[in-house]
Amino acid sequence: MAETELGANEIKVAASASAAVKIPRLRWLIIGLIFLATLINYIDRLTVSVLAPVITDALKLTNLEYASLGTWFLLAYTISQGLSGRLYDRIGARRGFALSITVWSVAAMAHATARSLGSLSAFRFLLGLGEAGNWPGAAKVISEWFPVRERAFAMGIFNSGAAIGSIIAPPIIVWLQLRYGWQATFIITGTLGFLWLALWLAFYQPPDRHRRLTDGERALIEESARGGMGNMEWGAGDRKISSPHSPLPTPHSPKWRDLLRYKQVWAIVLSRLLVDPVWWLFITWLPLFLHKVHGFDLKKIGLFAWVPFVAADAGSLLGGFTSGYLIKRGWSVNRARKATIGFAALLMPAGILAARTPDPMMALALIGLVLFGFQFWINNVQTLPSDFFSDKTVASVAGLGGVGAGVGSMIFVLATGWIVDHFGYTPVLTAAGVLAPVGTIVLFALAGAITKVESQIEEK
Repeated sequence: MAETELGANEIKVAASASAAVKIPRLRWLIIGLIFLATLINYIDRLTVSVLAPVITDALKLTNLEYASLGTWFLLAYTISQGLSGRLYDRIGARRGFALSITVWSVAAMAHATARSLGSLSAFRFLLGLGEAGNWPGAAKVISEWFPVRERAFAMGIFNSGAAIGSIIAPPIIVWLQLRYGWQATFIITGTLGFLWLALWLAFYQPPDRHRRLTDGERALIEESARGGMGNMEWGAGDRKISSPHSPLPTPHSPKWRDLLRYKQVWAIVLSRLLVDPVWWLFITWLPLFLHKVHGFDLKKIGLFAWVPFVAADAGSLLGGFTSGYLIKRGWSVNRARKATIGFAALLMPAGILAARTPDPMMALALIGLVLFGFQFWINNVQTLPSDFFSDKTVASVAGLGGVGAGVGSMIFVLATGWIVDHFGYTPVLTAAGVLAPVGTIVLFALAGAITKVESQIEEK
């Protein structure tokens, strides 16, 4: 009797799925949702940065105290990257994203009540806890929904949300501040996350349960997950690397100590520790740099601070497209990823020149080249967890990479505050120009060939 009822339920589920309207190329709509979440993420985090001239004056903050705001955010962000990676692997992307965006939207709105450095620091910390989950969550969604050859481009689409969020944030935030004041600005931008959450919960399911997935697209995803398509795409001469550990199945939530036995994980963590500070330098300090060095007022910041992020958006899309295009042309994953990552690393030292030009437009153009290179670089580096490991481990590895990025960025942002107070911006931009080539050398030296690792990670 029980078996009959079970069979009837399965028939009902199947009938319901077949009755739903199918959406061709659904995976691209899914990555569009992740793009929107990332765009909102960046609007929320940049509100303090764009309003830095106003907030530092209102709360009487020094450069070092302002830097401490970024440090509290990055401390929470770093902790949460690792925790969120494990959390998403355990509870899935649907509930993981719902939790992350709820936390960061509440925190963004709470900024409106800040009256001191202490309260503002607490809200920055809470914002970091929530916002960090976006990146391991996106890596997990991409690994579940996209075949290998499309993952870097999908990563580029989602990451372009960071660049486009950075483009639209300055003019929107400045307009809101001039019209309604800085407290109301935080309330308005913080509500965007809840609008996105309603759309996410109404629409998103993993591919194995999504009723609107076509049979052809489901077969494409399942073939890649089984290794049929994915293995073909590694290219001639590539092979899987066997793990030295005992053959055990990969768990849903692997332990960090097991992941850290792999040199590929350390390659991702250390390279991001060295290179991600380049991005965070300009995310945190660009408006104040323009204000202090080139005399921009708040209106000029709104008019021009977004310009370098147009280049960042182009780098985000082109970086993912380029490696995917090369793979389609017959390049191995190893060769395609390394070529694009190496090319991008050579662009980022342009920041050394940006520190030395007296022309603000030239400085913005050179910073744009740096951010183009960074996004070109990061889109391929963030694809490496899915290049090396199974879908069940991707979010955890991506989270550890985020921990490395957070630690490096936290140190660099805080040090920037002290250095600027004593020596100005030139030493900071010079140091940032050196980080990308060094981080890329570390990545290539540690990772070796970019191929699948037959990971046998035991959940103890």
